[in-house]
Amino acid sequence: MVNKPNTNKARQARHKRVRGKISGTADCPRLNVFRSLQNIYAQLVDDAKGETLVSASTVEKDFEGYGGNASAARKVGELLAQRAAEKKITRCVFDRGGYIYHGRVQELAEGAREGGLKF
Repeated sequence: MVNKPNTNKARQARHKRVRGKISGTADCPRLNVFRSLQNIYAQLVDDAKGETLVSASTVEKDFEGYGGNASAARKVGELLAQRAAEKKITRCVFDRGGYIYHGRVQELAEGAREGGLKF
């Protein structure tokens, strides 16, 4: 019998390890990323207060198209940066959520940078 490694459990361990080192504040929140097979979610979190300041995802009503590819992730990053600019947030700390900085996670980050967020 071959045991398949639990990749989500390993991702959660990586995420927990990173979360011990970074945290977000009101002036420099944490950009948190979660991706599923068909959607991607991003939010700016103030860890000092424990609240979400801005969020964007592919499951929103005004989002058109398939949410599980790189172009959708870039759109979500740009939308998040636009909403952050409306709340006068320009800096953040990037939290990749234990995922490899590649593909959809990288596209979301580049879209947020194009939108004006600095990290």
